Amino acid sequence: MSVFVRFIVPVLGLGQVVAFASSYYLLGVLADPIAADLGLDPAAPFAALSVAFLLSAVLTPWAGRLIERRGGRAVLAASHVLFAAALLIMATAPAPRVLLAGIAALGVGMAIGLYGTAFSVLVELRGAAARRPITAVSLIGALGGGVGWPISRLATEAWDWRAACLLWALAHLAVCLPLVLAVLPKHSRQDHPAPVPTAPVAWDRRMCRMAGIFACAWLVSTAMGAHLPRLLFDLGMDLDRAAWAAGLMAASAIAARLFDLVVLHRSHPVATARLAALLHPAGALVAAVAGPRFAAAVAVGQGAGNGLLSVASGVLPLHVFGPDRYAVRLAMILTPARYLQAVAPAAYALALDVSPGFALAASSAVCLLMFALTFGLRPVSGR
Repeated sequence: MSVFVRFIVPVLGLGQVVAFASSYYLLGVLADPIAADLGLDPAAPFAALSVAFLLSAVLTPWAGRLIERRGGRAVLAASHVLFAAALLIMATAPAPRVLLAGIAALGVGMAIGLYGTAFSVLVELRGAAARRPITAVSLIGALGGGVGWPISRLATEAWDWRAACLLWALAHLAVCLPLVLAVLPKHSRQDHPAPVPTAPVAWDRRMCRMAGIFACAWLVSTAMGAHLPRLLFDLGMDLDRAAWAAGLMAASAIAARLFDLVVLHRSHPVATARLAALLHPAGALVAAVAGPRFAAAVAVGQGAGNGLLSVASGVLPLHVFGPDRYAVRLAMILTPARYLQAVAPAAYALALDVSPGFALAASSAVCLLMFALTFGLRPVSGR
């Protein structure tokens, strides 16, 4: 176990940091320089990122089947190559259309290279005992924004946005890819793995409930990631305090993952998911009752809830269904969430146009629906 924690978990966690920093969080720094350099509307790079989210959603079920056939190590290695290829297209793009195509191509890497694949590797290796390693990888991966934004900004300021893309491509090819190939074992924990199943995994009520839970979670998480500073400003905070308070969301997510790793790792995963679902509404209630001075409670509640739910996305399917066909089930369960993620920023912008109170009530209602969906999640018989 010590060797496992010492090498495999850090390698997977580092891969998630680089993957998120060079995809989800990349345009938070590079969109404006890209638009200014290529004469694009500032919204155009984000529109291409929405296409990447949609492409990721379309490919996610296929990615689960690919992991089952080829193993998580091979798929994770391929994801680093694909991320690097998309980033190289962006870095060398001679025209806006090529640049936007490169951004959209990040969706292929997202489909096979984010948490779902890393969690599947851990389940291949640890089976039903994968909860704590999943939490540890999620904890490290949460640094993607906190590490990615400063690195991208420093590279852009020192050189330009193209150099920042090249830097992240190099991180995938020269750091992450060799580590994956060198550290992750080629085979699962079983000496003689069974033949790969060919029958499709059938949806059942529990899978539908889980898909609803994580669709709700990603809808709110993506909306908050795009609009939290504006929401806090509209709730009465000044711009500087709103920007500072929004940063609490990332810190709270990391703290929640650490709390799960140290304290909650033996708790019932469904109970943890229920707690997570209630944290955003709790923060919203504090802000509504106590006024603008406590509006930062929204950021704290959302961050902590999202931190716990990111762990739950890997742990709940394992708890309910066991390690059998984990990769395929997880991919199926997360596919609706990826579709909603693509429309979340635009949908929440419309809610904010009505009023900040309405937007906060809407996101809280989604979280309460998530809470309700946790009831009825029980392990398969015999587990």
